[in-house]
Amino acid sequence: RWVLSLQCKGSRNVMSALRRAVEVDFKDKDVHKSQGLYLLTTGIPDQEIHTVSAYVAQVCRGFDLQLHVCLFSVMEAVDTSGIIPARYANPTETAIAFKEIVRAGNGRFHWFGEAGIFESDDITVIVSEMEKANSYSQKCAFLVESLKQRS
Repeated sequence: RWVLSLQCKGSRNVMSALRRAVEVDFKDKDVHKSQGLYLLTTGIPDQEIHTVSAYVAQVCRGFDLQLHVCLFSVMEAVDTSGIIPARYANPTETAIAFKEIVRAGNGRFHWFGEAGIFESDDITVIVSEMEKANSYSQKCAFLVESLKQRS
């Protein structure tokens, strides 16, 4: 089940979007099998990060939810309509803020832009698994080689 919550006109009112998704769309939580939220955003929330993180932590525990964030970094500081958001942070500060929110929501963080993927929790896990497999492969090759030398 997908919940769509739109933010427009330069607003990044994350609290409003989360409240709508949680308090309206997840009120029948026992009926729904999937309990994950994806926040798709291009910038820092209008609210203070600690306020959003505290709300996310409380809600995610109460509803057994996970909040995942997909941050798309655009190269322009102002959108095409010329509206400047209520709060501004550079892309790195924005990513750090959303990582804090994601940790509070037991979710995953993905950061990408026009140039490609900057950071992704899923890709980090895959790379880690590949490195582990490579390490095991090298150990096996060493073991086989040492057994060959003994015989």
